[in-house]
Amino acid sequence: MLPAIAPQSIESCTITIEQVVKVNAPIDVTFESLLEELQHLDSPNGPMDFKLEAWPGGRWYRDLGNGNGHFWANVQAIKRPTLLEFSGPLMLSFPVVNNVQYRLKEENGVTTITFHHHGFGLVEDEVKKGMGEGWPSINNKARDRAEAKMAKRK
Repeated sequence: MLPAIAPQSIESCTITIEQVVKVNAPIDVTFESLLEELQHLDSPNGPMDFKLEAWPGGRWYRDLGNGNGHFWANVQAIKRPTLLEFSGPLMLSFPVVNNVQYRLKEENGVTTITFHHHGFGLVEDEVKKGMGEGWPSINNKARDRAEAKMAKRK
């Protein structure tokens, strides 16, 4: 006899995280800073280095050496310096599908990053909460990185 499976609501299986970040730096500096930040993430267990193959179909993964690591996503679309989009399981070891999108637009020397993460799958609320804190941290650090580059130029 098979175990009973508790039904899940659509809402409980949906992940939506959105953020708008204003960056006091040109779009090209902001885009490159974002790519750099996505390769050096902080976690509760310490820093994690990633490989990001910044081309369509490229991989974003954590390389632990000796053929070990964690696949996070493929680059679904990239249009330098205005769009970066990923599709993949990300940090989740659950049955999920995720789409992460960064859109950048510059106006008067200020770049706006519009971030969207939409996912669907069996993800515990505590994990969703962590993601809701993690993405803004990454995005804000990308902003800080770009603004620090601009400060060094002055």
